[in-house]
Order: sequence, then structure tokens, then C-alpha cells
Amino acid sequence: MLGLACLMQLAFSKMNGAGNDFVLIDNRNDLVSLSREQVARLCDRQRGVGADGLILLRGCPDGEADWAWDFYNGDGSDAEMCGNGARCFARFIARRVGVNSEISFLTGCGVIRAVLDGERVTVSLIDPCDLRLNEEVSLSVGTRAIHSLNTGVPHAILMVEDADAAMVDSLGNEIRHHQHFAPAGTNVNFVEILEPEHIRVRTYERGVGETLACGTGVSASAIIASRLEGFSSPVKVDVLGGDTLEVSFDDNLRSVQLTGPAEFVFDGVIDV
Repeated sequence: MLGLACLMQLAFSKMNGAGNDFVLIDNRNDLVSLSREQVARLCDRQRGVGADGLILLRGCPDGEADWAWDFYNGDGSDAEMCGNGARCFARFIARRVGVNSEISFLTGCGVIRAVLDGERVTVSLIDPCDLRLNEEVSLSVGTRAIHSLNTGVPHAILMVEDADAAMVDSLGNEIRHHQHFAPAGTNVNFVEILEPEHIRVRTYERGVGETLACGTGVSASAIIASRLEGFSSPVKVDVLGGDTLEVSFDDNLRSVQLTGPAEFVFDGVIDV
């Protein structure tokens, strides 16, 4: 195994899904082992490639899915799931192994299935759980009603009148570390209703901070908005990166699917 003691040249692809960007590495030969510090350096925008997260492609020996991933946040911490990363990962697999239609892969929260259509990818998420509405949480700005849902990772949702005016960095960080969501913490989404079946979302992610988009976050936000506002599926979601994602689900808030772009930015080699 390759680790901190051995300098290596690492081939990678840089991708983005609605502005949420990732370093992707083919580890089907199981020769790459990265420390938390190495992952953080690769994701550093000044000293590395620059990304919100890093994904390793590996085999799935138990046959539960076609492939599997190891996913890391930009700070090197582990993460169970990432919706935008899943779409990018599906296209990365397709390029590497020659598949161009349907792919399944094992994540920390279960098996994800993806359908490719050019640069757009639809991923089927796990069924959401832990739905909680209108919980009163005491914050530095006063008591606020917070809704929460786990769409592979935990998400808190605040409904706001203007997403542009939301205190995403300060309030997002406060809620992310709030005792109410201990010990795992939570991602935090600020949701503005634009019109029926159309919302805008800004997301503060654990281990990253605010990102240009968060796939599991927009999925949780769309489902919460549908419960609060009576929206029908699908729901369009505008994100900070300028793209519009689409979230669909059945009447029982299951069979959740996330559709959006997954784009290759560049390929490279870096010393680690």
C-alpha cells in the first residue's frame, strides 16, 4: 500500500456537478491509500488540485453492486453519501470501464443506481429517514423552526424569505455544530420558495463550508418543501453555482431521484 512515507505520482480527474467539485481517482488495483492529511492537501485550492471532496473508485468484491467508492470531504473526513458526487462518479466509472447507460455502486449509506444521458445523470438515492418538522431550536439569532431529514447524510432545513440574505457561513456553522444535532452534526440548507415546485437552496456542508451545490441537500430541501407547501414531484432546485437540479419522489416521499449535470473539467497528475 502507498502512504505518507512513499512519494507517488497520482493520476486524477477533476469533475464538477452543478459547481460541487471533486477529485476522482481510479483505485481498482487497490494500490492507493491516502491519509486524511493527503486528502485535505489534494482538495486544498491553493496547494493542491482544489475540490469539495475526493472519491476513490474501487471494486465491490461482495457483488452487491457493480463498483464501490471511498468518499472524503475536503477536510479529509469520511462521508457516507454525496448526490452531486454520485453523478460525477457514475460518469467517471463510465469513462474508465466503458459503460454508458446504467451503473450501480456501493456507498457508505447503501447502493446507489445511476442512469447516464450524456452530461446529465440521474441517481436514485436511498429512501429518506428521520423526518422531523418544525422543531424549535435556540440560536444566537433567536429561536428558529428547523426541519430535518436524512437523505443519505443528515440535513437541517431553514425556510428563508431571501436566500441571498441568509447568514450561511455564520448560522450554518452554528447549526452544524449545535447540540440539538449532536454527536454527528448536520448539513444546513437555507431554502427560498420561488414558485410552486421551484425553490432556491444554499447549503453549508459538514467538513467543507458553503458549496456551490449539494445533491443530498437539495433533495432533502425539495422533500421538506413538498411537505410544507404541498408541492408535487418533481421539484426544480436552483443552486448557488447557477444550475438547476431536479428532484423527484413518490407520494410516500420515497423513490427519490436526483437529476443534474456531471462534467469533466480536466485530467492531471500530482505528486502526493
